[in-house]
Amino acid sequence: MKVLMFDFRESEKEFFKTNNFADFEIKFFEEPLNSKTKLSEEDLDETDILCVYRTSVLSEKVLKQFKNLTIVATRSFGFSHIDLDYCRKNNISVFHVEQYGEDAVSEYSLGLIIALTRHMRPALLGIKNHQIDPKKYEGKMLNRLSIGIIGCGKVGEKLGKLANQIGMRVYVSSYKETPHFAEYCNVVPFDKLLSESDIIAIHMPYTTEPYQIITENEFDKMKQGVFIINTSSVDFIDIKALNKNLLSGKIKGAGLDILDTDFVNGKAVKLGDENKNTKENNKVISKLLKMPNVIITPHIAYNTIDTINYVLETTFNNIRDCKKGMNTNRVC
Repeated sequence: MKVLMFDFRESEKEFFKTNNFADFEIKFFEEPLNSKTKLSEEDLDETDILCVYRTSVLSEKVLKQFKNLTIVATRSFGFSHIDLDYCRKNNISVFHVEQYGEDAVSEYSLGLIIALTRHMRPALLGIKNHQIDPKKYEGKMLNRLSIGIIGCGKVGEKLGKLANQIGMRVYVSSYKETPHFAEYCNVVPFDKLLSESDIIAIHMPYTTEPYQIITENEFDKMKQGVFIINTSSVDFIDIKALNKNLLSGKIKGAGLDILDTDFVNGKAVKLGDENKNTKENNKVISKLLKMPNVIITPHIAYNTIDTINYVLETTFNNIRDCKKGMNTNRVC
């Protein structure tokens, strides 16, 4: 089986050194696959499988170049970077990694919460600029605060348990029945979660159709001085409304691990195709980056060596299962 593997990162190399892939002929590319990628005629004619990350953009124009393509395996949960309609019409199976990183992402979210509520970024900037003001760094004990978790998947559940163990009041709003959550949290209507939470964390899965969960209407229902955590997708929050409420003080701080861009010398450089409003959002995000009460990271909440190895193992098991006629983690 000939595999072209794009978006190949330094952190993934050790996995291939320590695992046997004799049943695959793998060619590695560090860059993403998109319409600008130049490949040999041999690669285009003989490749059976494409293995990519969300920074690749697999449009019809890209996919139709491959003469014998049967499988696309993405090393991500999201698959909006793949033209599924083209794949369906041309009998190309698409696989993703359905669940991964719940421990890594929940721990990262808790880290963002602690950093914001204890004002770590302003303290670090104060040290750097030799302008230390302890009054500005006075924080709050987490066991005196409440957290509202939007989304009751494995990440949300794990964060809820961590928050409960710390002594926080935990509110959860979910579109599905979650009776087991009652052991450590309060399952409440969405509006109640918004109005009673000191911290609001979004842990919804990203789908092919972006939609906003937090808009100006939802911000209006929140407490004064609430903290916002989002490790899911930039599309779930109205970034303009977030900026407005940060400036007014309604939102006391925000931790966002949601960028689908990289900022080089102050300029936003697009990486993937996850966000349909990237250019407009980048203008606002550039302003948020300058705020001392905002922490923005480039979608790295899952990024531990344990999670990376799990994703790689699952991805290649998906491919092997497909060859055996199974549909493990199949999208289409």
